[in-house]
Formats: sequence, structure tokens, C-alpha cells
Amino acid sequence: MNKFRNESTSDRITRVVFGVALFFIAYNGLSGATSTIAHILAIILVATGLTGFCALYKLFGINTHKSPESEK
Repeated sequence: MNKFRNESTSDRITRVVFGVALFFIAYNGLSGATSTIAHILAIILVATGLTGFCALYKLFGINTHKSPESEK
């Protein structure tokens, strides 16, 4: 399963924290299309943070995850 991860632990935590914060901001302070876009972005941030995989990272060849095998 780790071979599909391309996000570091700190990257994942940051995404989840910002995703949850954005969700509450969108729910309480935004309306209309802005709220919808913010909710979608929040869901994407939380989902990528929980799974450890970001499709945009894959597309651009970015990998912040350091596997134990590469540290040997």
C-alpha cells in the first residue's frame, strides 16, 4: 500500500487540518458558488490527506513521502 503514497506525514496532516478548517469556513461564512467550490476543495484536501495520494503530485512527478527503504 505504501508504494501508492506520495505525500509525507506532515503534508498529510497539513491537508487534513486545512481541509477541515476550510469546510467550516465555507459552511459558516460563505454562500453560493464560493461556498460550493470551497466545500469541494475541502473534501479533496481531506481525502488526499487521509489516503496519502495526490493525483496532481503524480502528474507533476512530486513525491514528498520518504519510504523506509530509501533511507537505508
